[in-house]
Amino acid sequence: DSPLGVYTNVADFSKDLTLIEAVRPEGTIKHSYRLRQGKQSEINSEENGFGLVLTTSQRGNGGVLMTVQFSVFNNNIAYRYRFLQGGETGAIVITGEASGFRLPTDATAFICPQSDAMIGWKRTKPSYEEGYIWDEPITKRSGYGHGWTFPCLFHEGDKGWLLISETGVTSSYCGSHLSDASPDGLFTIAFPMEGENNGFGSTGAQIGLGNCKTNANDDITGFTPWRTITFGPSLKPIVETTITWDVVEPLYEPSIEYKGSRNTWSWILWQDASINYDDQIKFIDLAADLGWEGCLIDGGWYENIG
Repeated sequence: DSPLGVYTNVADFSKDLTLIEAVRPEGTIKHSYRLRQGKQSEINSEENGFGLVLTTSQRGNGGVLMTVQFSVFNNNIAYRYRFLQGGETGAIVITGEASGFRLPTDATAFICPQSDAMIGWKRTKPSYEEGYIWDEPITKRSGYGHGWTFPCLFHEGDKGWLLISETGVTSSYCGSHLSDASPDGLFTIAFPMEGENNGFGSTGAQIGLGNCKTNANDDITGFTPWRTITFGPSLKPIVETTITWDVVEPLYEPSIEYKGSRNTWSWILWQDASINYDDQIKFIDLAADLGWEGCLIDGGWYENIG
């Protein structure tokens, strides 16, 4: 059993909840779309959807309603919350989530620790570049004590693999990560730390409430990001998953057609010292020999090459 729920400035939506309605769409929901780059170009997937509409009996909740929306695929589960306006309150502050993932304590982890804020190169951390632990107990404490960076991969012997992550993070919410696990294997959603981004901005989120009288597709207010779970007996479903795109829609059309390319990159092998004319010529020639489209020249070229 894993917890669900959200903490807000109007009520604690992790307890004292009453079910108002359960919504199950008729039939499966089909997704067909095209990716210009990635794992495959033509995506066709199907999901079964299910939603719960909940309210809380706590006083002073402003009539706010919470929905939990689930999307279930063959090898993926995704869920998110939506907050609806049931009274005068039109916006709420989300201070944290109870959302959690309780794993078997004999599982092992392949995960990256969330670093301290404002350390490292140009004080840019957390920059998601820490070293991963490799096949270690899930209850191991993260190196900085701030939990773990998405995506988080877990393994339980011959039972299979599990990947936890998030998608659909917009400007109305914050990017999240996982807490350290409790002794009984519970990871919870963790929000940004105070001090990140030079201390500018909040550690939570403020969202406008959706309209509970309509399910119009153009009403995009009130949603949190999706929490995603991908699982399988081997790593194949983990590697091939498209859940990151399956449950979201583009927010806008790009002004031009962007195209990806294949590039050599000296820095990943030879680091800063390689950002010089002679080494870059070698990697340009390598790209040409491979039939690739370009060579990525890292920072420092303006001083070392001109």
